[in-house]
Amino acid sequence: MTERQVQMRLGIGALLAALFLGLYAIPAWVSSPSNVGNVVLSPLFWPYALAGLTGLTGFGLIFSGFRSDRDGAPLGEPDGEAGAAWVRLAAMAVIMGLTMLLLPRLGMVLTSMLVFVSTAFLVRTRHRITAVVCAVLVPLVLYAFFAHVAGVAIPQGDVLRLP
Repeated sequence: MTERQVQMRLGIGALLAALFLGLYAIPAWVSSPSNVGNVVLSPLFWPYALAGLTGLTGFGLIFSGFRSDRDGAPLGEPDGEAGAAWVRLAAMAVIMGLTMLLLPRLGMVLTSMLVFVSTAFLVRTRHRITAVVCAVLVPLVLYAFFAHVAGVAIPQGDVLRLP
């Protein structure tokens, strides 16, 4: 399969997933009270936002596939790194297990930071500094929003208590 075919298939899959979420799954399975004052706090807002972003991503992939002027070399050819892939898969399973163990002890914010940075380095990101900055800032900003704006309690750990 070529890069163009991969982009087209992923784009079509993303569009189908967005349509399924928007037209069936969210209306059928997400309930929301009718008297929610702030639209951002509605249980329907974020699922619909994610479905919309998934649809936009699908359109972008399809558009990129149509604009590609060449198919390129076939993808998915065996390259001798099958053993390394299994090691990364096992490491990801360890990270997920450690996440469940660390959540009650370190809290959601600190655990999210550690999981984000360890996953970024596991997948060998080329943007290491950006990954570390995002690993720290994204959980802190989300905590600030949910704890102070939305009034939702975020689980705190034994090691660090945030205001």
